[in-house]
Amino acid sequence: MARATFYILDVFAEKRYAGNQLAVFRHVEGIDDAEMQQIARETNFSETTFIMSDQPENSGFRVRIFTPGEEVPFAGHPTLGTAFVIQQEIIRQSVEKVVLNLKVGLIPVLFNYVDGNPDIMWMRQQPPTFGEIFRAAEIVKAIGLSVDDVDQRFPIQEVSTGMAAVIVPLKNLESLQKARVDRKQFLEVVANIDAKNIFIFCPKSHGGGSDFSVRCFAEFYGITEDPATGSANGCFAGYLAKHRYLGSERVSVRVEQGYEIGRPSLLYLESSAQGEKVDVSVGGRAVMVARGEWL
Repeated sequence: MARATFYILDVFAEKRYAGNQLAVFRHVEGIDDAEMQQIARETNFSETTFIMSDQPENSGFRVRIFTPGEEVPFAGHPTLGTAFVIQQEIIRQSVEKVVLNLKVGLIPVLFNYVDGNPDIMWMRQQPPTFGEIFRAAEIVKAIGLSVDDVDQRFPIQEVSTGMAAVIVPLKNLESLQKARVDRKQFLEVVANIDAKNIFIFCPKSHGGGSDFSVRCFAEFYGITEDPATGSANGCFAGYLAKHRYLGSERVSVRVEQGYEIGRPSLLYLESSAQGEKVDVSVGGRAVMVARGEWL
């Protein structure tokens, strides 16, 4: 059996100790689902991934993703970060693409390089599906806001690219910054819908260098607020194109997340809508923090 190895990295980060933390475990032959779940619980990041083999299977590297509470079919920053580990630690040479074979399907991650090192990586997500539209009063109670904070020119809508989120447009940065989770209300809101994340946004940057500021609340998964969410931002990218939020069916934007919890993150979003079809890509950088052996 190969030496059991793990990696800790920050995803959607411009430098260490920013972005969203991820643990990636390799050489997991011989451990069962229950132990994977226990490792994810012990790690207690929003997600932990397991590379099932160093060899591709069915056109992609088979990877499983666990939150502290359950296995999920797809999540954005684990997909990007695990592809980074595969390129750096398994393939060990520059490649244009790494494909992950996830429960949701095959997800390609495209690589760009600067001085031979991976720079912004892009993942093409599953085409988004658009679900229920909610009244503002149904949602805002869960995040400590009022109906007046919501930009009601655009809908509050459930969107999914494999992991669903409720997308909530806000009027300004002040409203976004004052949002706070009411755990009881939050769990009541998400109890009977597919989406377990509430994603809020406004067209204003904290530092002036991005197009949007966003926050994502995931109390259902035991993570009150996520510092960077590739899946929810993919849903958001699809939402922007479908509803012509920027006046166009084509979107290319930079998004800030995590500022309110001291984990500043930067994500790049591209999407386009043609009739009912919407294509979505999410990009960002990853930074290796640590590697070691697990027992």
